[in-house]
Amino acid sequence: MKVIFNVDVKGQGKKGEMKEVSQGYARNYLLPRGLASEATADNLNALKLKEKAKAAQIAKEKALAEDYAKQLGAVQVTVRAKAGNGGKLFGAVTSEAISKALKEQHDMDIEKNKIVQTEPIKSFGSYTVKAKLGYEITGNINVLVVEEK
Repeated sequence: MKVIFNVDVKGQGKKGEMKEVSQGYARNYLLPRGLASEATADNLNALKLKEKAKAAQIAKEKALAEDYAKQLGAVQVTVRAKAGNGGKLFGAVTSEAISKALKEQHDMDIEKNKIVQTEPIKSFGSYTVKAKLGYEITGNINVLVVEEK
């Protein structure tokens, strides 16, 4: 009997997958518990519609990530930090500080865990930091570290 899995079933199939299983297993275990539904024409059409909607959502998110990457390259974020003698910062400029500055200055909401720093920023100056925006799309953030007054 062909069934469409509604949830992941260990050793049998993943959610949305259509698979042939024994009739007794389907009727006595999968169907009564709602783990799977019978592969009828209506259920197959519903599955195809869900897959199309998911593909459209992924395309939309990918386009949004590409747009963010273009916007990031065109802006410069200013981060203010305290420093001692010699221009050395107290601590380092974190991904969280860059994320907050982006939100405040340019109204761009990028999570701190998506910002990748190859080395910590510990002095004043201009830096380029990468941001992983998803779907293998990265953008560059221009960061200017200035002294806080």
